[in-house]
Amino acid sequence: MVLLLQIVVLSLLTGAVALCALYFPYPSPLIRRWLPPRKRWPESQIRMWLKRGEYQRAFLRHFYSDPERIAPPGNSMVAPADGLVTSADVHGDVRYLVIALSFWDMHVQRSPLGGTVLGVEGLGDEFMDGEGRGFAFLREKSCPVQKRLVIATDAGTIAVRLITSIAARRIETWVKAGEVIERGQRIGRILLGSTVVLELPATIKLLVKTGDRVWAGETLVAEGGVGRE
Repeated sequence: MVLLLQIVVLSLLTGAVALCALYFPYPSPLIRRWLPPRKRWPESQIRMWLKRGEYQRAFLRHFYSDPERIAPPGNSMVAPADGLVTSADVHGDVRYLVIALSFWDMHVQRSPLGGTVLGVEGLGDEFMDGEGRGFAFLREKSCPVQKRLVIATDAGTIAVRLITSIAARRIETWVKAGEVIERGQRIGRILLGSTVVLELPATIKLLVKTGDRVWAGETLVAEGGVGRE
């Protein structure tokens, strides 16, 4: 009986080692579920999937997750995306608040304020895209694909740019011109690595700074208007 138990244990250990070797340098399925997302699916592995067009189902379930968010009370603008604030440059009378999303962030975007959608513009569908490269926030995206949602609010006209690479291209927008939307409402989704830019009047006071982490529909990023809550 003891010998049989030893054989079973040895077989299990051998199988575990074999799985580790098979999946190396990435996490074995035996431990993957207990790791945080960044370690569960390393960036190098995700980039490999991007080239192949194949992904683990568990990663896709995580990526497409869309948790409920409750906007804080008040009139301040909420973040349009999950991610890291990388810049807040002013060009002319417009401030560009740039939020960089990682592969592990939630990729559903939300409206910073309530208002009326004035337009949904598609940009950068060709390799020769001259429109976007003049903006400071596109220094590292020479061929961006974009959807620009323009919204009339009580704080003035704002815009949310959904930006992805020419390789990924896939952007979904869920609102249309003339639609009245609410603060924190879902407005679209970018697939895989991406950037979201909030364009707002330069005179509006920011509530975040470069290096801050924000969450769509929850983090207050700038002062807003009144009367649309």
